[in-house]
Amino acid sequence: MSKNHFLLIVALLAGLESSALADRIVDCRIITEETQSCNPYSSRLIRIQEVKYEVGQNKLVMTKTLPVPSEQMHTKVIPIEEMIEKYVRIEEPLRFKGTLISEEINATLIQKDETKQEKFELKYGEYTIVEGDTLNNIADKFELTSKDISSLNQFTDRNVIQVGQKIRLPFSQTMIDSIVNAEYQIEEGDTLISVANKFHLSPKDLSRINSIKTTASIKTGRILKLPLPYVMAALEAKRKKEEAVQKPKEEKIIKEKTIREFGTHQLRVTATAYTSHASQTDKSPFIAAWGNRISPGMKIIAVSRDLLYRYGLSYGSQVKIGGLPGLYKVADKMNPRFRQRIDIYMGIDRGRALRWGRRSVVLHW
Repeated sequence: MSKNHFLLIVALLAGLESSALADRIVDCRIITEETQSCNPYSSRLIRIQEVKYEVGQNKLVMTKTLPVPSEQMHTKVIPIEEMIEKYVRIEEPLRFKGTLISEEINATLIQKDETKQEKFELKYGEYTIVEGDTLNNIADKFELTSKDISSLNQFTDRNVIQVGQKIRLPFSQTMIDSIVNAEYQIEEGDTLISVANKFHLSPKDLSRINSIKTTASIKTGRILKLPLPYVMAALEAKRKKEEAVQKPKEEKIIKEKTIREFGTHQLRVTATAYTSHASQTDKSPFIAAWGNRISPGMKIIAVSRDLLYRYGLSYGSQVKIGGLPGLYKVADKMNPRFRQRIDIYMGIDRGRALRWGRRSVVLHW
């Protein structure tokens, strides 16, 4: 037996002995609650041997084996509870958790807080019912609910309120008067922002309605108008009503002005449409009856002969056709057989002319 064969056999025996030793120790990867110790090395790692080539030969020669763990080389399994107690140190949190106070100081603070609460106990004021009031609009005005008002005044029926009746509201009397009148008198220490916050308003709206700058200081005793929601809603309703009344007047003025611009004549006529096609005119569709040249895009009409001789229209007269925007110019004449007729020129757009058809319109000139 050669020396190399002997070393290989020794290595294999060492590997078998290491494998047997590893089998007696539980692998740390498969421990259970009952496991007291475990082998941190895998059995595969125990069998690994370090080999190299001998110089000038093609044989594998064993040089040494990796150290094989003994029975003393094992890892003790420590329960989590023991590990926490022995190895984990719990420190106080870094974030602020308040000031520790004694029971006596705590009792003193509670007493002061109760006194303060009694001192600033919610005040109640009275509101006088006026004509047109309902629980709903009163609730909207003071940003409450009708249920709150009924409960506060022990109402059993929503229709119980009458004109002149006084009801309780959870506001001071000064606050109630300010909301009712939509005005507030500046007190010492007030600022524009504090007044706006007191009535749940925007400082910009408050400064705009009072024509003051947001950065301006306000003097004690000054009266500020409050742009409360119910006030702004009433102003908006008034504006729309005035516009509704004013609009017909403006339209009437515009209509009268439009008629005056084209004289005082108006006549209801039958209006048709024509285009520059030989089938509707003659062999020269772009030459009108007065010998003038016409082209698509021009706002012109042809008129019946009676409108020229009897009603005073002439070549170049400007007219307004009821229902159509802009002005039209008389630039063509119709067949002598027509009476109280106009023909609106629509270029070469046959579809538009067909859609127009025949209509009754009022002609102004």
